[in-house]
Amino acid sequence: MSARQPRTRRDWRRRQLGQNFLEPATAEQIVDQARLVPGELVVEIGAGAGAITATLTRRAVRVIAVEPDPVWASHLRERLPGIRVVARDFLAFVLPREPFRVLGSLPFGRTTDILRRLLDNPSTLLRRADVIVQWEVAVKRAAVPPATLLSTCWAPWWEMNLALRIPAARFRPVPKVDAGLLSITRRDPPLLPSTMARSYAAFVQREWPFDRRRSDDGGVRSP
Repeated sequence: MSARQPRTRRDWRRRQLGQNFLEPATAEQIVDQARLVPGELVVEIGAGAGAITATLTRRAVRVIAVEPDPVWASHLRERLPGIRVVARDFLAFVLPREPFRVLGSLPFGRTTDILRRLLDNPSTLLRRADVIVQWEVAVKRAAVPPATLLSTCWAPWWEMNLALRIPAARFRPVPKVDAGLLSITRRDPPLLPSTMARSYAAFVQREWPFDRRRSDDGGVRSP
């Protein structure tokens, strides 16, 4: 029996940062589905090896690539000098002060935290997000009517649709489960004013059935 190979620094980063990189052909499909308009500002979450990033540079949009791995961030700067690369955890990234879109493949273990960063506060200038998440999460978030406490808290301001199923084989390394493309668009007009986000979240948390509350991923906090 051969001895197990020691983990490299790249292996360590993949495990710590949840890195599963999308194949280029699927990246093209996802960017096509997003229907970007030339000149739009697009924030990419977890740019990684740059499959989606490179596709975005051919669509005449402005790109901010947010990548927590400094090695991949450095590669992106060298390969795609015309974009802005931010080597930072997205949860520490300051959202733009102008209307923007979001694309990205979210680390499965951090999906809820990232979605909360984007959606808890409807007064941000986010217009739409097209994000790759675990298949079961995509199905749950796109359920109509909302099936979880968090989805109910977001529903007055955001509409969620399941756009695409992405087989695990389209990633490297191959994850254990399929992914889904979740398309999130801002309601226009919203069902409630953004100033009611905190009070509405508190109301939902207070009224949500206890047995269903426990099934949600992360509960709810006031935005």
